[in-house]
Amino acid sequence: MNNQITNVYIWDMDETLILLKSLLNGSYAEAFAGLKDAQKGVEIGKMWEKHILQISDDFFFYEQIENCNKPFLEALSKYDDGQDLSDYDFNQDGFSPPHDDLNKRKLAYRHRIIANKYKQGLHNILDQEMMDVWDALYKMTDEYTDGWLSSARALLEQCLAGNEDPTICNTIAGGVVRSNATGSRHINVLVTSGSLIPSLVKCLLFRLDNLISHENVYSSWDVGKLQCFQWIKERFDNRNTRFCAIGDGWEECEAAQAMNWPFIKSSNVWNLHV
Repeated sequence: MNNQITNVYIWDMDETLILLKSLLNGSYAEAFAGLKDAQKGVEIGKMWEKHILQISDDFFFYEQIENCNKPFLEALSKYDDGQDLSDYDFNQDGFSPPHDDLNKRKLAYRHRIIANKYKQGLHNILDQEMMDVWDALYKMTDEYTDGWLSSARALLEQCLAGNEDPTICNTIAGGVVRSNATGSRHINVLVTSGSLIPSLVKCLLFRLDNLISHENVYSSWDVGKLQCFQWIKERFDNRNTRFCAIGDGWEECEAAQAMNWPFIKSSNVWNLHV
């Protein structure tokens, strides 16, 4: 459909779709003027931090590639020659910082495996004991935060089903969704200030992976949010594309203003849902 409208929604992660930093530093509890147990919040945050790093290291090569952050998984795809990696030994391939084409290829291989694991989901990676621990932590966190996590998911799922939230100007979250009612296409993109691999793991642990595909996760850690926004515009832009950014920080607000995109402060959204 040549006249099909494409809506691209650019989400911040921390303190928007999830809570972590404000749990760790106690600022979330402080906002409730003594009604929340701040120490419990810190302990919950530390448990999340432990699981994020453990899964990043154990299953997503983070220990090997921590100092090789890229802004998105497809950044080195041109170096991937498509080699069958089923018997590839990632611990013995002599990988070093990707300053040359050979090591860029080795990093691209790792990114391909990471993308495949993301698509498979954590239930194909973790054992049942770890799945139970994860499920209990998610429920504990959601209860402590008065439903922040489940409210975020519910909002995204409502939008996915076509029940648009007026606060986000008809936002619909998801990898790519076509609405028969509107004849429009909806694409959900995440731009986070965290490094890429832990951010992908956060998407998995906080149950966002079925709403945000791996190729739509961007890390602004090295390049800044404005650069990520510019890449997103180049990737999706045509005369029928509309962009909207949602977040809680000054950087995404200024980047959206520079792009002449509408910006929605996340607190205005959650006040309607939490």
